[in-house]
Amino acid sequence: MRNKGFTLLELLVVIVILGILATYVGTRIMGKPEEARQTQAKIQIQALENALNMYRLDNGEYPSTEQGLKALVEKPSVGNIPKTWREGGYLDKPRVPKDPWKNDYAYLNPGVRNTNSFDLFSYGADGQPGGEDNDQDIGNWEVETGQ
Repeated sequence: MRNKGFTLLELLVVIVILGILATYVGTRIMGKPEEARQTQAKIQIQALENALNMYRLDNGEYPSTEQGLKALVEKPSVGNIPKTWREGGYLDKPRVPKDPWKNDYAYLNPGVRNTNSFDLFSYGADGQPGGEDNDQDIGNWEVETGQ
């Protein structure tokens, strides 16, 4: 009667194959964290843009630059005080999210790039205006045009 099981050589071959696969998959996934952060920033910008649009529907105008994104979670106390501000705010959580690099999103109303409305953007990985690649600014002007 023959013993059923794996030999040491067969086990070593399987372990080597799994190691090669793990290395290949790991480098493909781990090599793109900045792309993931940029995508997360674009998604958060779209969500904040939707909340700002709801604010405008309720109040007739977007928050001013001075009121900022904080107007989405707290009724403004400066500038044009909204009369129909939604109790509980316009975001699911009682705080404005930070960008994926732990910085505040920038908000300008009226916008510089979106002159008919507002600019909402992250300065990217370096937290500074401008930049290229991972450091480039990510804004609602890119989300709308798909750039």
